[in-house]
Amino acid sequence: MNIPFILEKALNLYAEKEAVVCSQKRFTYRQFADRTFRLAHYLKTMGIGKGDCVAILHQNSHRFLEAYFAVAQLGAILNPLNIRLSPGELSFILKDSGAVLLIASRRYGEQVAEIKEMETGLRQIIWTGQGETPAISSSVDYEDMLKRASDSPLPVPSISDGDIAHLYYTSGTTGRPKGVILSHKNVCTHALAAIAELRLCDRDNWIHAAPLFHLADAWATFAITWVGGKHVVVEDFEPSFVLSTLHEERITITNMIPTMLNMLVNTPEVDSYDFSSLRAILSGGAPIASEVVKRIMETFKCDYIQTYGMTETSPYLTLSILKENLIHLSPEEQFQYKARTGRPFIGVLLKVVREDGSEVFPNDEEVGEIIVKGDIVTEGYLNRPEETAASLKDGWLFTGDMATLDKEGYVNIVDRKKDVIITGGENVYSVEIENALYTHPSVLEGAAIGIPDSKWGEAVKAVVVLKPGHQATEEEIIQHCKEQIARYKAPKSVDFVPELPKTGSGKIYKKGLKARYR
Repeated sequence: MNIPFILEKALNLYAEKEAVVCSQKRFTYRQFADRTFRLAHYLKTMGIGKGDCVAILHQNSHRFLEAYFAVAQLGAILNPLNIRLSPGELSFILKDSGAVLLIASRRYGEQVAEIKEMETGLRQIIWTGQGETPAISSSVDYEDMLKRASDSPLPVPSISDGDIAHLYYTSGTTGRPKGVILSHKNVCTHALAAIAELRLCDRDNWIHAAPLFHLADAWATFAITWVGGKHVVVEDFEPSFVLSTLHEERITITNMIPTMLNMLVNTPEVDSYDFSSLRAILSGGAPIASEVVKRIMETFKCDYIQTYGMTETSPYLTLSILKENLIHLSPEEQFQYKARTGRPFIGVLLKVVREDGSEVFPNDEEVGEIIVKGDIVTEGYLNRPEETAASLKDGWLFTGDMATLDKEGYVNIVDRKKDVIITGGENVYSVEIENALYTHPSVLEGAAIGIPDSKWGEAVKAVVVLKPGHQATEEEIIQHCKEQIARYKAPKSVDFVPELPKTGSGKIYKKGLKARYR
């Protein structure tokens, strides 16, 4: 089974059904497939074939969806690029991946012009969107190219389960980005598992609000297409516009980063929209505070599903969907499970282990590292044999995420292994502190980090963004935390900032935050 099969299946069953909505454009599955086949034909004329790498630097767009399927149609590899990276970082990734062609939005023309001055191996650039085309040789316009290309389906080359479909670059332990290899088997197995777990069908309307270069959202490209659902694409995350789109397009289900959901529920006009079409909101990509979960459930009045995953696992590893024997619990007891990291995804075997590899007791207290295996797990990192060997041992992926396990098999992440704060010889987990911060009525966003301290080794520092029009003092925040958690876990100091640093996907950037205080 491979990615081209997914589009062929959708085309056979849903050709005249609306498939994609993006800004003012609407395409049926027939129209979407025609555009995808035209792009594939053009790429083939440019010499792109099985095993070649095509990169894309683009905001969310129907063209991103087209690229995901067109590149796979040729057995080639798509490398989605993080739009927030510098030209130097992008240049490194392009060279490391071996990308020979780049699909780029004109809004990133200056970055691409700088990249072209560096050694990358790019042979051509396909430009999308409005505006002036940078004066770069070997460039063509996306829409002009489509008009000249054939819309007939290309014969799909022989694609095996293990053939690489995508390369997603993530931060490496050496400081160099590393390319996570995802195969056709990884992508298709995950899509089928998500369809089963989330009961996706042709009545579902999915909004792509989280970035399509990130797997928190990109996986839905394949699962939603497979069942003939509708893709609603939001080019840029603007809370009011996202809320109005949820309302107008009758969105039924989506996944967003916690920071995005927090912004939505704190938008002043949020209560003026109708969200009755929503059946589920998923949160993923980073930990989320229980207080934010409560606000989400109160605001959208639909099922809430916590998700946890990694780029290396396509991405889902757990979901907080209730098992049958938990449905009879009181709403308060159910919430304790809904707001947890969750139980293993259907395509995953999961353990929580001690340093010696033995499994922790399922008492929801002992902390260990999550390790996983399954057909959705990467086979490794491109050109990084040492890092691959360090992460994958005897078929198990060591995630670096620390968690507890309860008797029902639900895990709860307490921290990244590298982010655990050791203060006065005690392990303190940042997630617990952040949950306390978010219960303060004036806190919009908060992060907890460890900073060097001559007495304690590390001291807990909270970095906080206040809600507009709200005030709070350092002493007030510290005292509030001491009332929520053990006193030794509470912050020793609090900094107030206008905003927290974010990654390209919108997650709070802990590494960058800690660097400010080192």
